[in-house]
Amino acid sequence: MEGSWLATAGGKAVALVVTGKQAGLFATGETVCSGDVRGSGGTLTIRLSCTDGTDDRASGTVESVDGSTLEVDWAGRLGTETYLKAEGAGLPSGLPTEGLGS
Repeated sequence: MEGSWLATAGGKAVALVVTGKQAGLFATGETVCSGDVRGSGGTLTIRLSCTDGTDDRASGTVESVDGSTLEVDWAGRLGTETYLKAEGAGLPSGLPTEGLGS
């Protein structure tokens, strides 16, 4: 699961970065969050605290992960988000980027 994962939500870019057990999330024009990844009994959870106090992505369960796709089911109104793995400095192919940050 380690690496940089990218998604779009509401027309904005969302980047989830996992390094070891540490996690950070950045959403354009919105929030910056930091926290950790925890595992027990084969289930991975992501716990984040956001600088703006939002809790939309405060707690999530990893539904699936492979070499190119990560699905996180966030508690609350967001539900499941699908992230694509970023390789190097570029964006993964197939990521919708038109109109981001507008």
